[in-house]
Amino acid sequence: MKDQFTSRRQFLRRSGAAIAFIPVAALTGNAFAAINPGMRTSMKYQDTPLGDKDCSNCIQFVPGKTAKDLGGCKLFPGDTEISPKAYCAAWVKK
Repeated sequence: MKDQFTSRRQFLRRSGAAIAFIPVAALTGNAFAAINPGMRTSMKYQDTPLGDKDCSNCIQFVPGKTAKDLGGCKLFPGDTEISPKAYCAAWVKK
């Protein structure tokens, strides 16, 4: 009987800790951030602009919350860490 209570207590403690961690992970902003390395390589993604060509003035760019925040790209599925000052071979002027 004692083993049953010990395992139940451990289960409740671990469950409580896991539930308490969810809002902390969501508030960091990195909980759901992801990159698509295959697409970045194939499109020759770089973190610096090429002259006046950068993601912030590309038609494919999906901006973040502010102009300086990381955003996404319509061509890079699942990639949420595109810099507005980056560049890739798929750049098309807005």
